[in-house]
Amino acid sequence: MGKKGVLLVNLGTPDSPKTADVRKYLGEFLMDGRVIDINPALRALLVKGAIVPFRSPKSAKLYKEIWSPENGSPLLYYSIKQAELLQEKLGDDYQVELAMRYQNPSIESALNKLKAANVDSLKVIALFPQYASASSGSVYQKVMELVSKWLTIPDLSFVNSFHNNELMIENFAENGAKHQPETYDHILFSFHGLPQRQLIKSDPTQKHCLKTADCCATLTDANKFCYSAQCHDTARLIAEKLNLSKEKYTICFQSRLGNDPWVKPYTVEVVAELAKQGKKRMLVFCPAFVADCLETVYEVSVEYGEEFKALGGEKIQLVESLNDSPKFIEALREMAVA
Repeated sequence: MGKKGVLLVNLGTPDSPKTADVRKYLGEFLMDGRVIDINPALRALLVKGAIVPFRSPKSAKLYKEIWSPENGSPLLYYSIKQAELLQEKLGDDYQVELAMRYQNPSIESALNKLKAANVDSLKVIALFPQYASASSGSVYQKVMELVSKWLTIPDLSFVNSFHNNELMIENFAENGAKHQPETYDHILFSFHGLPQRQLIKSDPTQKHCLKTADCCATLTDANKFCYSAQCHDTARLIAEKLNLSKEKYTICFQSRLGNDPWVKPYTVEVVAELAKQGKKRMLVFCPAFVADCLETVYEVSVEYGEEFKALGGEKIQLVESLNDSPKFIEALREMAVA
């Protein structure tokens, strides 16, 4: 029998922090119909005519801040480490390949390697703990588009989400415990944001999402695939591991783009409100990311940190992501063989 294939896919990163490479990355990312889910002609006009030309130089400056001379992009560096360590754990019966949804290494190139190896089966794991159409959904659609063209299609399966994976929850809790959460005034669980319209579209009943103030507080049949509800579940499970009371932490959403309403509350507004309340020290988890990246290393640590201090706060401490921790690699192994 042949090997079993495992494809790990993260979001992506520019090939370099140069403006031209950032422009190429943003163009591919934002032209995805699952990311900006509006009329294609309007999306092209918006992305190519407004967002990319103005955002690319600014984003390039930010990428330069986090780009390591030795390791390059932290997201790509840790994603490569995760794939290498998973391959080591799984052994010779498996072939693990890494891809990025946007830019390099591409999903097509990774799938071609698995096709050339004539794998018996293919397990696809999008490295997003919480399912969203704009992230996991986009990865799986791209994989299916490419594999559907193969003459021989192996047994194909996907990990829909792993928002409540026990090892992942333990890993985040252990990373947070190193910073002694009890010494902080407040804890934030900051997840990447999404437009509210995407949450509403994911509600199969069209009677639950945003109809009540606490529609995401508990997972039900109506919201079991809802990104926000899964985020709340992840935060609740980590908080339970750390014995945090509900008054001690806030769930919020960062990285808003454009003027449409996104999932609330916005992290930037929560930070401002907590500073106004006199909070001085905050600990921030980012459990939507399994590897440190621009949104964690810079947006939280630097941007929110500076804003918090300007409003009278003293310190925002980021809890490091899962990166190459052995416990997360074991979680990936369990998903790969399941």
